[in-house]
Amino acid sequence: MTTHEFNLWLSAPDRRPLVMGVLNVTPDSFSDGGRFAAVESAVAQAEKLAADGAELIDIGGESTRPGSQRIEAKEQIRRILPVLEAAAPRLPVVWSVDTRSAEVASAAIDAGATIINDISAGRDDPAILRLAAERQLPIILMHMQGEPQTMQANPHYENVIEEVKSFFAERIRVAQSAGVDTKQILLDPGIGFGKNVNHNLTLIREMKQFTDLGRPLVIGTSRKGFIGVISGEPQPNQRLMGTVATIAWSIANGADIVRVHDVEPMLKIVRVIRAIQKGVV
Repeated sequence: MTTHEFNLWLSAPDRRPLVMGVLNVTPDSFSDGGRFAAVESAVAQAEKLAADGAELIDIGGESTRPGSQRIEAKEQIRRILPVLEAAAPRLPVVWSVDTRSAEVASAAIDAGATIINDISAGRDDPAILRLAAERQLPIILMHMQGEPQTMQANPHYENVIEEVKSFFAERIRVAQSAGVDTKQILLDPGIGFGKNVNHNLTLIREMKQFTDLGRPLVIGTSRKGFIGVISGEPQPNQRLMGTVATIAWSIANGADIVRVHDVEPMLKIVRVIRAIQKGVV
């Protein structure tokens, strides 16, 4: 997929679901424990994600798992840039940068990223919204209650669906005020970001309620802790089948992009669910 094709996809009346591969170039990722912290291994993983069928790759240089600490922008850039410079020019994918920092996002864009994925939805660094507007790039606004370091301590909602919807409406308005084109906004309910197991299940089950906001929905359930709680599997890389269940349900209920670690099996799930929805292969 090219950037032009992705922009056409954003405006399509009947968007086909896309698979976004996760590339964490951090030493402390919850899912892979730093396997791709070295440039060579990260580039090799990017090549694998593309070969497995990912049309988007989301690269991040700061772990935002529960309990994680902030990473300075310069360090994020040091981790991300060599990988983008080596891989972006030759892989047929659209690159997204997973960061809360406008400085990091700007450097990644200069190196080939064309989507911003901000877990703070522009709250941590409002300049990131202005950057998206100036560069005329899509931005993913994610819901998160609290901060990664403490977000799972005691998350609480009176009504998680309505509160997340209200958050999205408010952040869309803020992004628009910063000059972001509404057509360039995507929304992510933030599974596992300041939510307990029941909150996560409710958000997934009721995902269709977010479609009336009129923006593409991104969902990131891959290998997450709530799947381990339900399935009894403590190891993230052993949560494939639980992830499959969440991806199938999400696509059937309005998700437009699934952010996953295991691209090949998830792409098959997406294609089958899409075929069922359309009634044709």
